[in-house]
Amino acid sequence: MLTRKQRDLLLFIHERMTAGDVAPSFEEMKDALGLKSKSGIHRLINALVERGYLERMPHRARALEVRKLPEGSKIAPEDNTAAARITRAIDSVRAEVSSIFESIPLHGKIAAGTPIEAIRDENTTIDVPPDLMGRSGRHYALTISGDSMINAGIHDGDTVIIREADTADNGTIVVALVDDSEATLKRYRRSGNKIILEPENDAYEPRVLEPERVKVQGHLVGLMRTYH
Repeated sequence: MLTRKQRDLLLFIHERMTAGDVAPSFEEMKDALGLKSKSGIHRLINALVERGYLERMPHRARALEVRKLPEGSKIAPEDNTAAARITRAIDSVRAEVSSIFESIPLHGKIAAGTPIEAIRDENTTIDVPPDLMGRSGRHYALTISGDSMINAGIHDGDTVIIREADTADNGTIVVALVDDSEATLKRYRRSGNKIILEPENDAYEPRVLEPERVKVQGHLVGLMRTYH
């Protein structure tokens, strides 16, 4: 996702090159974005090149070419530039994917080891196959940090899919909020008047807590893994 300045610069360059086939000067870019120095333009262009939106072209005046436009751009019907064609194709694929997958919030990291403070990012989403979520309900995703659940097949860096719930049966793997500040993924058990949060790794000890210290936030229903 581009920042506002990155998006504004990219669209400005595209508009100028559509009209004249030559990229605007750094001075013109600086003035258009209201920046005080050209160094800010250099940083924005580097970021756009790294993200594949711009390409530096050798042996050409001002040596820039727009490869694609920002997601959701309003492209004029008469715009038949390569960037416009590529962006239309990308938007078409995104529309097809969105009809197959369901977008759910990705709420940052959760510890599967020593508990960490709950991290919540309301602005990031992830596309998930509906079959991975099972029955209906509200869902969100978390990225695993730590190795305390490896015997349950949950590894550091995995993305887990959570169905929201505030209660749990014995043996359920849950997101537990401890003392209203620490979020952790553990197997939930109730023993007498205590709550036990059990790891799935012999290197870690279970945590035995008073019930009022533990709030169930949801149940594990799915997992996604990326291989590098």
